[in-house]
Amino acid sequence: MTYIVPEQIYQVLKWAGLIALPALAVFVSTVGQAWGMDPGLSNAIVTTLNALGVLVGALLGISQATGKPDSGDGTDA
Repeated sequence: MTYIVPEQIYQVLKWAGLIALPALAVFVSTVGQAWGMDPGLSNAIVTTLNALGVLVGALLGISQATGKPDSGDGTDA
């Protein structure tokens, strides 16, 4: 498949959207409470990270849905 974004960038964004951003949101939520961070600030950061993860996922979904099949001549592998 040929996507809107180059394959390497697609893979990095996929990792960020599916693994890194949700993990970072949980980390901030947990550690923020343990370190006495203001709950309002902690919640705002977590909400922002989760929203960013959803945005990345949606953009990658669009890229996947609009991907074009390779030419099939064996040169795109």
